[in-house]
Amino acid sequence: MSKTYQPKKKKRARTHGFLKRMKSPGGRKVLQARRAKGRKKVSV
Repeated sequence: MSKTYQPKKKKRARTHGFLKRMKSPGGRKVLQARRAKGRKKVSV
């Protein structure tokens, strides 16, 4: 039986990356919230 999680860097970046976040207003809010919190990494 195979494990469920097969990580792929490109897929991860495309779904959770900075550019994807910037595309939607909700994503921008996410970035804004993470910056306000003082996150070291804002996105992938």
